[in-house]
Amino acid sequence: MTDATSKLTLADITATARRGGRLVMVTAYDASAARLADAAGIDIILVGDSAAMTVLGHDSTLPVTMDEMLMMTRAVTRVTRRALVVADMPFGTYQPSDEQAVANAVRFVKDGGADAVKLEGAGRSRSRIRAIRAAGIPVMGHVGLTPQSVALLGGYRAQGRSATDARGIYDGARGLERAGCFAVVLEAIPASIAAHITSALAIPTIGIGAGPSCGGQVLVWHDLLGLTEGHLPRFVKQYASLSATIREALEAYAADVRSGSYPEEKHTYGITEPEADAFAAGLPHKDGR
Repeated sequence: MTDATSKLTLADITATARRGGRLVMVTAYDASAARLADAAGIDIILVGDSAAMTVLGHDSTLPVTMDEMLMMTRAVTRVTRRALVVADMPFGTYQPSDEQAVANAVRFVKDGGADAVKLEGAGRSRSRIRAIRAAGIPVMGHVGLTPQSVALLGGYRAQGRSATDARGIYDGARGLERAGCFAVVLEAIPASIAAHITSALAIPTIGIGAGPSCGGQVLVWHDLLGLTEGHLPRFVKQYASLSATIREALEAYAADVRSGSYPEEKHTYGITEPEADAFAAGLPHKDGR
């Protein structure tokens, strides 16, 4: 692995996985989050289409646009110095054709500064992956619970819980490896199935709700920091409670403004007395003279 300030490459990611090291991936959608993740030593930053829900307020990942994802990707890549940056290709930007998939992947790399892109699914996506790879762009795959196909999957629920479904996910992951993916995200599948898939692949798996046997783990920024309120998936571990902290800070700020205790003198800028007198002398009188 490179030193703490050098940019990670695909070779570094692969070498870590082959040594048995665990890869750490987290989502980020803006410069401040990316800067913190990078400084914390995160290996892979995913500019996830989960931003549709966490940042833009939608009920699913489907509405987020290419332009919105590009804006967030640029913000992340401007400040990231070490982590590999992967951009999620949003719904509708790769499904129609190989040509459209390549064109949009190129935008993420050329205009957004991303190091790689991520696609969901394992069926027709394999053709898209091959085409994007042929254009020289690394691709991360994603099987199991694929949020862009949530309507077909019957909602946000665990996948692969029957032998038939588990075999489909297993075969899909192997197909993504053959198509040229450098890693595969396994989302919301039984830990034992994820372990079999991880053992079968030469490329790393990155789990989210897929147990401890994966080659790495990913969580959504807002979930792990306690910014998400309401229901959380069972696989989420909150490492902070920032939602409560931020609310308390905002309430304290509002109270200080309303009471007049903020700003204090130390929060203001001064002016010399002669300059203040000169300023006041040049002001019109109340009668307008």
